[in-house]
Amino acid sequence: MHFDYYSIAEWKKIMAFSATRETPFLIVLLDIIQRKFEQFRTGFPDAKIYYAVKANPGTEVLRLLHDLGSHFDIASIYELDRVLDLGVPPDRVSFGNTIKKARHIREAYDKGVRLFTSDCEADVRNLAREAPGSRLFFRLLMDAVTSDSDWPLSRKFGCQPRMASELVSLAADLGLTPYGVSFHVGSQQREIPAWDAAIAQAKALFEWVEAENIHLQAINMGGGFPADYLVRSNPLSVYAEEINRYLGSHFGNGVPEIYLEPGRGLVGEAGVLVSEVVSIAKKSKTDLKRWVYTDVGIFNGLMETLGESIKYPAYTEKNGETGDVILAGPTCDSLDIMYEHHKYQLPLSLEIGDRIYWLSTGAYTASYSSVEFNGFPPLKTYYL
Repeated sequence: MHFDYYSIAEWKKIMAFSATRETPFLIVLLDIIQRKFEQFRTGFPDAKIYYAVKANPGTEVLRLLHDLGSHFDIASIYELDRVLDLGVPPDRVSFGNTIKKARHIREAYDKGVRLFTSDCEADVRNLAREAPGSRLFFRLLMDAVTSDSDWPLSRKFGCQPRMASELVSLAADLGLTPYGVSFHVGSQQREIPAWDAAIAQAKALFEWVEAENIHLQAINMGGGFPADYLVRSNPLSVYAEEINRYLGSHFGNGVPEIYLEPGRGLVGEAGVLVSEVVSIAKKSKTDLKRWVYTDVGIFNGLMETLGESIKYPAYTEKNGETGDVILAGPTCDSLDIMYEHHKYQLPLSLEIGDRIYWLSTGAYTASYSSVEFNGFPPLKTYYL
């Protein structure tokens, strides 16, 4: 199964590196990230690619993408400092988080950032005061669109189109530069038509504000591009072909500047999380299910298994007949169960001390890992 996700050479590298190291830890293959970035550049040759730093903020990842010419989308001033420390010019950085303190806006502005995203009046007023003259994306609410994604973004971000049009006018009145429309179709979005619906809403907002003589210039299509987990997705080239067709359909020859903010789609498949079986148990003598407890769980790397939303491929070197298992983490929190309802199958020969390799874990694993819940340290990460 693992050779469906990684080449034989890549798998040999993973196994050789991990052989003598104490689990749990994450391995990130930088060659895969480079390959993915080049696929984005090929599929969207006219787009500006802003890597979503939150997906994997490892210095090695950021340095590689900087060398490849990537821009960066940050969610906090702490991520900003990380990319600036690598020599990334501030004009290649976007502050995409709509939830930010006024003093953090000022700090980002003082460090040279001039591109922000907003979705409410209070934030627009903060931006006008703390980051005068900056360019703004206005984020649309995509609740209906994101419901088909594996990790929906719900109602926390964005606003309805009519409110967005009012924010555009307010920003212009306050001396900011209304620059474009932002949306996100939901993380791990496999339904390509979701982009069609979002682009249609963006087009409508362009037309509304045009009537007020405000000319938007760009669309920020965010992330949402999926990685391959247990359920496979279409190749990125298929997404690019369809999304470019949607843009042409809605905007004709006047397609605006395009921004992308891939995170998972860039780094997800580059990671392998290596864990060890801590215990195997049943709840009664007649129980047909085995509880397999590993030294990695929801609180130290596998947060996105919450609600069994993201289903990672799990591989073990043991062979033979398999049976249903419930996979759970090592902490004393009852929430720390990765998969109970989705039937994972692992070999009946699996024993305490055996390793389980969680594939496609390059995104939102180390960055979600807790500091020391139950005393466990943050997830170690190695970049190869």
